[in-house]
Amino acid sequence: MKQVTIEIPDKKYPFFLELVESLGLKKVGKAEKSGKEQILAGVKEAVEEMKLIKAGKKKARNAEDFLNEL
Repeated sequence: MKQVTIEIPDKKYPFFLELVESLGLKKVGKAEKSGKEQILAGVKEAVEEMKLIKAGKKKARNAEDFLNEL
């Protein structure tokens, strides 16, 4: 048996649960991260991204483009 962890937008969550039930799949539980865990995961992801940029495996974005996304 395989287990999958996915992120579902809040507005799609009820539909997703209905779909899971209709397919006869088993819901294991909520895997939501606490605020601290989310921050640590974000920092870890940023560090990994910086390593890839320094190694030349990923292209850096310009700061103006980054700020425009916010």
